Amino acid sequence: MINDSNHASPGRKSTKVNTMIKHEKILWITRTGVLLSLHIVLQAVTVALGNQLVTGSVVNLMLIIGVMTTGLGTGVTVAILSPLVPTLLGFVPNWPIMPFIALGNVVLVLLWHFVGNREFGTKHLSKIAALILSAAAKFAVLYVGIVQIAAPYIIGLPRENPLAVMFSYPQLITATIGGTVAILMLPLLKRALVNINRTS
Repeated sequence: MINDSNHASPGRKSTKVNTMIKHEKILWITRTGVLLSLHIVLQAVTVALGNQLVTGSVVNLMLIIGVMTTGLGTGVTVAILSPLVPTLLGFVPNWPIMPFIALGNVVLVLLWHFVGNREFGTKHLSKIAALILSAAAKFAVLYVGIVQIAAPYIIGLPRENPLAVMFSYPQLITATIGGTVAILMLPLLKRALVNINRTS
């Protein structure tokens, strides 16, 4: 006599798979929503301070922490959606530059994901490499896209204007500050997440 208790039917297996997929989707939506909400709140608070270096550094820090703790999908989603916030708040009142900001954010997130998660050299070498490469790449994207293209040809501003200055060398500084703080925070955050997963 065959014992069917150890042999799950195809229907049961399919149900379990579908349940797991739904659970993963809900978890992804929740994580992305929480991270985006936190991103919005921190931007709103720092924009009120009126200091671009603080705001930019916090934005980059959140993007890096997001992709390094929740994965590439969430990181890229927040990177694309986050430029809506400063535009809606009036901090960056020009909609034509939003795609360039989103692209710069995505480049930063991708480099941190693919370089920062690699294991080579000393303990923090991959993250230092990600910091340098992502800061330089985001600066290049924003400088070429906004200062050299959007400002003069789409918006109709001279290259020497406050908007162009905002998206030039300060971007290199804020990406570097955000990356440095992220390197210091990530070990603590990852240990905290491991402990949460163990107790849940």
